Amino acid sequence: MPISFYEARQQILDKVPLLDIEKVPLLEAAGRAIAEDIVAPQALPPFNNSAMDGYAVRIKDCATGTTLAVKGSLLAGSTAVDKAQSGTAVRIMTGAPIPQGADAVIPFEDCQEGEENITILQTVKKGDHIRWAGEDIRPGDQVIAAGTQLRPAEISLLASMRFATVPVRRRVRVAILATGDELQDINELYFEGGIVNSNSWALAAAVREINAIPLMLGIARDNLSDLRAKIKEGLQADVLITSAGVSAGDRDLVREVLQEFNVQEQFWKVRVKPGHPTAFGMCAKTPVFSLPGNPVSTMLTFEEFVRPALLKMMGHHTVLKALYKATLTEPLKKKPGRLQMLRVSLKIDQNGDMLVSSAGDQNTGILRTLVDAQGIALLDAERDFFAVGDKIDVHLLGASTALGY
Repeated sequence: MPISFYEARQQILDKVPLLDIEKVPLLEAAGRAIAEDIVAPQALPPFNNSAMDGYAVRIKDCATGTTLAVKGSLLAGSTAVDKAQSGTAVRIMTGAPIPQGADAVIPFEDCQEGEENITILQTVKKGDHIRWAGEDIRPGDQVIAAGTQLRPAEISLLASMRFATVPVRRRVRVAILATGDELQDINELYFEGGIVNSNSWALAAAVREINAIPLMLGIARDNLSDLRAKIKEGLQADVLITSAGVSAGDRDLVREVLQEFNVQEQFWKVRVKPGHPTAFGMCAKTPVFSLPGNPVSTMLTFEEFVRPALLKMMGHHTVLKALYKATLTEPLKKKPGRLQMLRVSLKIDQNGDMLVSSAGDQNTGILRTLVDAQGIALLDAERDFFAVGDKIDVHLLGASTALGY
C-alpha cells in the first residue's frame, strides 16, 4: 500500500547509516560536515590588537585638546615590548599588538598630527578600536558543533585556530544505474525509438553537487542477466540508485532482481506526484533507491528523498531544505490524495515578500519546466484547489538559486 510523502522520507532517514569518520586536510573539508565538536585550543584574537590605523594611548592622558608626544611605531606582526609611557602615544597599524598600559586607539582622522606629536580632537573612551584577546573566542569554547557544514566562515575559523586537518564523515559513494532497452548513451548513434540516458548524468551531477561521489554504471537492459550483473556491481557502493524498472510494466524487472540480492524493501509506491512508483530498500547497510524513469520524476524524487539521505550519511545535521511561505499569484488545481511537487517560479516583490507561480507545463515529460524553475512547491495531499493569495510551502532548487525582483 502506498505511503505518504512524509512517511517515506522519515523511513529513509531512520534507516540510512552514518559513514565512517576520516581526517582530511582543511581545504578538502570545505562543504562537508564536521564529524566532531570542535573546541577552541586558544583565544581568538590571541592578543590585544588594534582595530584601526592610529595611535595607542592611555585614557587618563586623553582629554580633548591634549597634545601627546609620539614615541615609537608598531606594525602588524611586530612585538610590543615597551609599556605605554605617560603623556605619549604610539603610532600603531591595524593588527599590531597593543602596548602594555595602553587602553584605547585614536584613529588618524580623529587627531591632528604634527611632526612628532598629535593633538586629540575627539572624546576618547576606554577600549576604543581595540580587539581584546579572547573577545571572539575563549580557550575551551565549543565553536563548531558536530554535523555543521563547513562553509568558508567555518574554514576561516578553523584556520585561525591552526587546524590543518579536521574530522569529517567519509564522502558517500553512490552507484547510479539506468535501466531500459530504449536507452542509449550520449555518444551512441541515434536509433529509432531510442532515448538518451540523461538520468545518469543528472543524478551524477546532483550527487556531486553535495560533495558525494557518483559512480556511473551505465545502462542495464531489460533482461535478468544484465540487471543482475550491474545491480551486483552497484551494491558494492555505499548507496545504489536505479532509475526505471519499478513500475508495473511487463519489463519492469528491477524489483525482482533486488529481491534476489536480499534487498529488504521498506516501501514501494508513495502518495506523491510525480514519483508514485518510488521504492526504497536496504541490502544490509546499503540503501537502495529505485526511482521512476521519467527524467522529471527522477530528479524530483532524488531531491526530496535521496539528497537528504546522502547528507545524513555524510554527517550533516541539517538535511532538509528550508521551507518558505510564498504567496500564490495564480490559482492552482490538483487531484486530492497525493502530495504534489510543483515546479515553480519565484520572485521577491517590492515589500520583500516571496511570490510563487507555476514554472510552466507540469507534465512529467516536460524537462524545460524543471530547468526554468527556481523552486519546488509542496502542495498538500488532501487539498484540490489553491486560490490567488494563498500561502504555500516552497523550497529553493539547486545550491545557488538566486531570485529575481
